[in-house]
Amino acid sequence: MTHATDLASRWLGGSVVAVSDESFGEKENLLNPAPAAFEPGHYGNRGEIVDGWETRRRREPGHDWAIIRLGAPGVITSIDIDTSFFTGNFPEAASVEAGGWEGYPSPAELAGAVGWEQIVPLSKLFGDSHNVFTVASARRFTHVRVLAHPDGGIARLRVLGRVVPDPRELDGLTIDLASQRHGGVVVESSDEFYTSASQLNRPDQARTMGEGWETQRRRGPGNDYVIFRLAFPGVVRRVVIDTAHFKYNASAAVMLRGRAEGPYPPAGAEGSFLPGAEGSFPRDAVGSVPPGAEGSFPPGAVGSFLPGAEGSVPPSAFAAARAEGRFPAADPPGWLAVLGRTRLQPDTRHVFASQCAEPVSAVRLDAFPDGGLSRVRLLGNVTAEARRAAGYLWFNSLPAPQAVGCLIGAGIQAEVAAEITRQRPLRQGQVAGLRSVSQESGAAGILTGLLEGGAR
Repeated sequence: MTHATDLASRWLGGSVVAVSDESFGEKENLLNPAPAAFEPGHYGNRGEIVDGWETRRRREPGHDWAIIRLGAPGVITSIDIDTSFFTGNFPEAASVEAGGWEGYPSPAELAGAVGWEQIVPLSKLFGDSHNVFTVASARRFTHVRVLAHPDGGIARLRVLGRVVPDPRELDGLTIDLASQRHGGVVVESSDEFYTSASQLNRPDQARTMGEGWETQRRRGPGNDYVIFRLAFPGVVRRVVIDTAHFKYNASAAVMLRGRAEGPYPPAGAEGSFLPGAEGSFPRDAVGSVPPGAEGSFPPGAVGSFLPGAEGSVPPSAFAAARAEGRFPAADPPGWLAVLGRTRLQPDTRHVFASQCAEPVSAVRLDAFPDGGLSRVRLLGNVTAEARRAAGYLWFNSLPAPQAVGCLIGAGIQAEVAAEITRQRPLRQGQVAGLRSVSQESGAAGILTGLLEGGAR
C-alpha cells in the first residue's frame, strides 16, 4: 500500500487555475480522480471527445502550460503525467515547476510570479502511459506548473507526496486528526477486494458506495481492520463512523484502539524531511528521496510517529488473535481503548464519544465481521508538543520567498525576516538567541508565536 497522497486531488480541493489553451480537451479533466476513459468515434463541435486536457496543434514556437493549485500543500515525492489513450497527439516532452505562495494568488499573478523552481527537468513522454518522475526537492509547495512541449494531450496529472499542513490553521481548533487534508494516511488494511481503505479518511462526503471501503464477504472466523497514522499526535474527542450508501453490506460493529508511538517528532526528525540529516535541514533545502521511497514517509519525517517503521505501522499485535479467529479480551500492550465494540446501523452517520483521554498517533479500527464503511473521522486536539514541532518542520520547509512573506505578514521587518530565513533551519529553544531577532523589539515573540502557536 502506498502512503503517498495526491496533493492535487479534487477530493482535497485541487484546481487547474489556468492553462495556455484547451481547444480539444478541458483543463478540469487533468485532476479528475477517476482513471481516464475513452470511446473512439464520438465527436463534438471541437472534434473527437477526449478525457483529458488537449491543446490545439501549435504552428508557432513555444509550448503549452497548465497551473495547478494543490488541494493540500506539501513535499512532492513524484509526478505522474498520464497520457492514457493519447497515442498520436501527446506532447513529445514535458517539464514541471513548483512554487510556494501565501494567500490566494490569481492566475495572472501566478503566471508572472518569480519563485517557480524546476522539479522535473524537460523529459521525454510516452503515449498511452503513466510517465512517473521522482522529485528530489524537500520544499513545501502550494502550486505546480506543467509545461507541455510543444503541445498535445495529457489525460491525468497526479502530484504525489506528503501533506505538510500550515500549523497556523490548527491553533485553538478541533480537527479531524485522521484526515488526508492534514496529513493522515491509511498505512495498513486487511482487505481491499472491492475498494480501497484509503478512501475512509478523505475529507469529502462519499457520493456512492464505491467511494467507501468495501471488503469481500468473510466466510471464516476473524474480522477486517484498518490502521490510520494520524496527521498529528492528539487526544481523540469524538469518533464519527459513517456507513452512508452501505445498505445491505455495512459492517455490523466496529472497535477502535489507539497507540502513541513515541514522541513527536521522532529523534533526528526535527527540522528535517531527509533521512540521515540528524535534525538538520540543508541550507539549500534540496534533498533526495532514497530509491524505492516514492510514496513512503522517510523515517522521522513530518507525520511519521512510528520510530523505525519507515512510514508504516509495525506488524499488528492482533495477528495471532486474527489467525485463530478470536479477539483478545484485553488490549494488547501499548494499545488504548478508544471505542469499545459498538453496533452500527446501515446507511447511517454515527457519532460516539471517545473513551481515551491520552494522546495517540496511530488508530486501529476493527470492523466486524467484514462489510463496508463510508468515512471515518477522529475529531480531537493536536498536542502542544506536536504543534510546536509541526511549526518548525513547516517553516523550515517553505521556499525562501514564502518564508520571508510569512514573517513580514506576521509583523517582522523585511530585513530581519530575510535574515531569519537565511538562518534556517530553526530549532526549538533557538529563537531567542538568534542575532537577527535581537535587532528588532518584539520579533522573538512574534516568531515564537508563529512557530509554536498561541498568542504572543
